[in-house]
Amino acid sequence: AGPPRRDFISVTLGPEEAVGVGGYNNSKAWRRRSCWRKWKQLSRLQRSVILFLFAFLAVCGVISYTSMGEAWKSITNKSLDDQRTEQEIPRLKLANPAVLPAPQKADANHGDYPELSLQKPPKPPHVRRGPSNLQIKAPRRDMRQKTRHDTMRAVEEPVEADKVEKTEKSIISWRGAVIEPDQSTEPPSSKIMEPEKASSVEAEDQKEPVPINERQQAVIEAFRHAWKGYKEFAWGHDELKPLSKSYSEWFGLGLTLIDALDTMWILGLKEEFEEARKWVANDLVFDKNVDVNLFESTIRILGGLLSTYHLSGDSLFLEKAKDIGNRLMPAFKTPSKIPYSDVNIGRGTAHPPRWTSDSTVAEVTSIQLEFRELSRLTGDEKFQKAVDEVMKHVHTLSGKNDGLVPMFINTNSGQFTHLGVYTLGARADSYYEYLLKQWIQGGKKENELLEDYMRAIEGVKKHLLQRSEPKKLTFVGELAHGHFTAKMDHLVCFLPGTLALGAHNGLAADHMKLAETLIETCYQMYAQVETGLSPEIVHFNLHAQKGHKDVEIK
Repeated sequence: AGPPRRDFISVTLGPEEAVGVGGYNNSKAWRRRSCWRKWKQLSRLQRSVILFLFAFLAVCGVISYTSMGEAWKSITNKSLDDQRTEQEIPRLKLANPAVLPAPQKADANHGDYPELSLQKPPKPPHVRRGPSNLQIKAPRRDMRQKTRHDTMRAVEEPVEADKVEKTEKSIISWRGAVIEPDQSTEPPSSKIMEPEKASSVEAEDQKEPVPINERQQAVIEAFRHAWKGYKEFAWGHDELKPLSKSYSEWFGLGLTLIDALDTMWILGLKEEFEEARKWVANDLVFDKNVDVNLFESTIRILGGLLSTYHLSGDSLFLEKAKDIGNRLMPAFKTPSKIPYSDVNIGRGTAHPPRWTSDSTVAEVTSIQLEFRELSRLTGDEKFQKAVDEVMKHVHTLSGKNDGLVPMFINTNSGQFTHLGVYTLGARADSYYEYLLKQWIQGGKKENELLEDYMRAIEGVKKHLLQRSEPKKLTFVGELAHGHFTAKMDHLVCFLPGTLALGAHNGLAADHMKLAETLIETCYQMYAQVETGLSPEIVHFNLHAQKGHKDVEIK
């Protein structure tokens, strides 16, 4: 029998014949596949992850491109904008300023410090608010001589000057409040004084200070204790971490040290002040590639330097204030003139927070006092013009509720955002405080500021005031889309002092009554807590419940 029949044949090909142009290789070695085939072989989850990553990278690229473009535009146009600003700014109309000591040379002697005194000085010929013993005393003897010279010269001026001054004054009336402009800002040399008053400053300087009592000494020792820890563990840095005996940095600009300068002067701590001054002179440098918060830098650094200059008359602090003031100005280069929240003081660029284009209302409306005063002292109008534009813009905005403002404002559109939420706590508090203080600072002539302040207080009374149970404490709550919340931030305790300041400067007497009731509430926020320390946020009981206090912590 022959071999079995087969229905197929086999052909053996060599590798050179098998792999040619368009040939097929059945070996298990790697073969090239198309990208589409690879994509189709991926699972749905893998494809989704890859697509998400590509989309995320694309968004990041667009954001980075936009930021780099704005930074480049800001750098290239900086000099041109500065020139244009100088041309466009109208002549600044400043109110009659308070008399300040002329700047002294930076290397002048600094041994002439005020002594803490309980004895009140003789009443000056003009009304000035604040610690009068510090305001009247000039920090240098040559300045005291200059003041006496100006006073004697005023006696020789014609009496007609006083008549002209009186005719220039006007009376402002807003809902029953009658205020005389410039009540607290007139320099003493602008009025005719009796000859015997010319030596009042000298007589005051000759008086022996009253000895410090125990409570005052306790305050001084508490400061020395805190300062000792800062000096030992955090000297030149922003903040002390007392438990770990180390420090933390926010801007790297010695925030605690600058903040404490005026306090040391007032307490008469000569040695500590001189050490801090040397650090400011030798080590405080603002030419750093660092982002700083506009609001915090203004109230702590710029404000601290200006107040120390006012007390000491040392031009070193004014020069530093002008330096940081100039470096903060890029924050105002926005489409709406509402400033950005963050500034790089080394590169001269500014930007909103990384997560939003909004700024808080309190941040952009609580820098005006410092910038306006910097313009007054330096004669450079750009500082005041920038912050005044912010206030004028906010004055015209819609979205207010009987003078109460929302908490956020967009730097691009210049409009309020997150409408319907009103509070005197965080993110809005100091807007109301600075309305009144700017009005006083400007000689009580800027009626828009007074109007906004008075309307806001009426809005507080109408929408935010309530009384708790069982002691019926008057407190300031919050309003969110028409719903009242019995929640009060500790920050709201600024309001009693602000109301009292307004009443002290000619506003309605019922403001003082409200201030008294609110300060009692602020006291109870401490007294009704077991630790004796007020929490940051307090909730009040609106309904009487057995065993419950007015104040609750949640």
